[in-house]
Order: sequence, then structure tokens, then C-alpha cells
Amino acid sequence: MNKPIFTDLVIICVIAHLVRTIYEILKHRNIIKATRLTFVIVFADMLVLWTSWFLLCSADIRKVDLPPVIRYSGVVLVCAGLVSFLMGLLTIKTLESFEGDLITKGIYSRIRHPMYLGFILWLIGSPVFFGGVFSFLLCFLFLGNILYWRYLEEKELLERFPEYRAYRETTIF
Repeated sequence: MNKPIFTDLVIICVIAHLVRTIYEILKHRNIIKATRLTFVIVFADMLVLWTSWFLLCSADIRKVDLPPVIRYSGVVLVCAGLVSFLMGLLTIKTLESFEGDLITKGIYSRIRHPMYLGFILWLIGSPVFFGGVFSFLLCFLFLGNILYWRYLEEKELLERFPEYRAYRETTIF
């Protein structure tokens, strides 16, 4: 793949991350509320984000030839991330909780943020599988971004649900 396509994919991925981060900040500051419309926007943004990420990793202009056991550990991470994400999504049936109770059943009985964990596993696993040097380095920037989204959500959950502190003590991530 050529350098302009890779650069375009980096730009698309960065913009998609920025859109999601701006949304999270505006939501945290109560400037906008989670609604069905914001769900559609976030869902579309996440589709662009992850599609551009996987394409970016495969199109990385600087690759290393990793041993198969390491490369395929990237596939395992991506698959584990997909399972974590889907289990979280199927449990709450939305990317955004509009109202309601704290979800502590299913995968949420063990992991507080299975969808964010899934994103992180995708982030790390994809460049490992494709052997992408630049995408692997870029994943750390995006990892920080996802951890920031999680931080904002944790603050919101602590404010909304008094029982969240105790729940945090019994779960990971």
C-alpha cells in the first residue's frame, strides 16, 4: 500500500477519535445528552474509527516480519476484544445508556467496561497481526484516548449511582 493512502487512513482515524472525544467531553459537561440520535452518531463514528483502524494497520508503510506465534497472538487479542465488546453490547443493547439502573449482570459482573476493553485489545492486536510499526506506535496514542473516555464515564457513573463505588471493588477494568 502506498504512503498517501496510509496517511489518509491515519487522518480519518484521528478525526474519528477526536469526534468521539469531543462527544464524551460534551456529554460529561452536560452540554449534550445521550439520546437515540447521539447513539446513531456514536455508532457511525465508531464504525468509521474501527474500519479505518483495521485498514490503517494492514496498510502500515513500515512493517516488521514477526514470527507466526507473535502475529497470531494479535489475532487472539482482536478476537478476545470482539468477544468482550459484543458481550458488553448484547448485555446493555446500546452504546450509550440513556437512563436506568447500573448494569452489573453478565460480563458486567466481572468487567466494568467490557466494550472499552474490547477496543483496547483490538488496538493492540491489529498492528501485532499486521506487523505494523507505525500503527503499533499510534495505538498508544489511541489507547490513552480510550482510557480518557473510560475516566469520564467512571466519573459520571460515580455521580449517578451511589452503589458504583462498591461495584468497582468487585470488578476489574
